[in-house]
Amino acid sequence: MSAIFNPDELAAQALAGLSASGAGIRPAMPDQHRDFFRLLPYLFAATTDVRGWPMASILTGAPGFVHSPDPATLRIDALAAPEDPAASNFHDGSTIGLLGLDLTTRRRNRANGRVAAVDDRGLTVAIDQSFGNCAQYIQVRRPAPHPRPAVPAQELGGLDPDARGLIAGADTFFVASRSRTDIAEAGGLDVSHRGGRPGFVGIEGDTLVIPDFRGNRFFNTLGNLLGDPRAGLLFIDFASGDLLQLQGKAVIDWSAESAAAVAGAQRSWRLAVERAWRRPAALPFDWTVGEFAPTTLATGTWSSTPRPPAEATA
Repeated sequence: MSAIFNPDELAAQALAGLSASGAGIRPAMPDQHRDFFRLLPYLFAATTDVRGWPMASILTGAPGFVHSPDPATLRIDALAAPEDPAASNFHDGSTIGLLGLDLTTRRRNRANGRVAAVDDRGLTVAIDQSFGNCAQYIQVRRPAPHPRPAVPAQELGGLDPDARGLIAGADTFFVASRSRTDIAEAGGLDVSHRGGRPGFVGIEGDTLVIPDFRGNRFFNTLGNLLGDPRAGLLFIDFASGDLLQLQGKAVIDWSAESAAAVAGAQRSWRLAVERAWRRPAALPFDWTVGEFAPTTLATGTWSSTPRPPAEATA
């Protein structure tokens, strides 16, 4: 078991009163995962900056830009945009977490490992762990390419009104986390999807309050946050292509009161935002919104009881 889950993931499972077999977590990618990554026009990544803080990013390219020459290797024919505050984190020998997510089908596969090489065309990743995830809380969206001119990132002093508006209306975000540096097995970086009804992320000043819904019981993210509370978040404005990247420290609330605050939640966590960047028009896609996941429709927000979002009633 120690080779599958790290000690903090096991501790989080114990605090939640749950356990997981780790079935499906592999040291290399099965062929179906290798084939899946080739279909994607975008890939989510977790890296660490020079201070050791996790950051969440997105890489983009034509389908096929992510491919696998062998089961232990992913080749990514893209580099982080120069405007990405995480761009310098992608370097030889750095740890990395990857999430392949097809929003049109709700299919997702995760991997983590180490950057084996970087060149002027992209990077090669040596895989340590590979596993699939369920389709819960994923809203269907279909992308169409829409290249946009590069715009410099704007570093924010805190959450300004536009950032708060994006977060308040979000039904999706991504979180990067890392294990403690003294964990040798089943450690490293992770990037994970979080979804819910618009309004599922609460905002209290510069602190976000996030319900944790029932998942795969692996507790990759919350386990990492037990050992190292630093996290990086990525929010997407699917209408404009704007990206909001955050860094902050998390505290997990395992209490029954926390679980009762939002329908469907089993616990919650709070992120005190310390750094924030806005990247206007950074995502080169237009999106057609489809249906909300049935699991999403069974959840609530901080200010309401469960009811279908407007898009789901069409």
